[in-house]
Amino acid sequence: MNIVLLGAPGAGKGTQAAKLVEEFGTPHISTGDMLRAAVAAGTELGKKAKSYMDAGDLVPDDVIIGLVTERLQGDDTANGFILDGFPRTSAQAVALDAELSKLGRPLDAALLIDVDPEVIVARLTSRRMCRECGYIGSAADGAACPKCGGEMYQRDDDNETTVRNRLDVYETSTSPLIDYYRGCELLVTIDGDRDPSVVYADVKEALDL
Repeated sequence: MNIVLLGAPGAGKGTQAAKLVEEFGTPHISTGDMLRAAVAAGTELGKKAKSYMDAGDLVPDDVIIGLVTERLQGDDTANGFILDGFPRTSAQAVALDAELSKLGRPLDAALLIDVDPEVIVARLTSRRMCRECGYIGSAADGAACPKCGGEMYQRDDDNETTVRNRLDVYETSTSPLIDYYRGCELLVTIDGDRDPSVVYADVKEALDL
C-alpha cells in the first residue's frame, strides 16, 4: 500500500491517515516530520536542508526528493507508506515517480479526500482548541473544554480570511497535481463530507484493503 494523500486543509486527511496507521501499521510520512528527523539525525541531506531552513529559504526539490527516497528505505516502510504533504507540484510528482521506479516501489494510488470548500470554511472557522489539554472541538462546545474545563479558543489561522486564503493557495498549487495523478490513472477520490468512519470504510474499499 504505497499512497500519496491529497486534500485541502481541513478535509480530514490526518484523520484518515491515523485510521490507516492504527489498523495497518503503515507509516504516515509528512514532509515536516521528515525534515525535522533528518536535521535531528544530522544526515548529509539533513545538514543541507538545515542550511536552507536556517536561512529562511525553501528547501529545493532535489534535497526533498533525496530525503523522501532516504526515508522510504527505512525498515518500517517495507509494507508500504502514506506520503502526506509531498509532492506539492507536478514536477515533484514526476521526480518522485522516477525515484520510486528505481526502488521498485511504485505508487498504488493518489488518495484525494474531497470536501466542498464552503464546508471546509464552516468546519475550520468553527474549530476551537483547549488551552489546557489541547482538545480540538467546535464552537458548539462553548467556552469551557468538555474534557478538562479549560478555556476553549479559536486559533489565529482559523479565521475566515486566513482559511479562504489557505484554500486558494491549495487550489492553485494542487489542481495540476490532481490532474497529473488522474492522467496516470492513480487518482482515487473519496467524498470527505461525511462521518469519518463512513469515509474510512470507503477509503479501504477503494484501496482494496
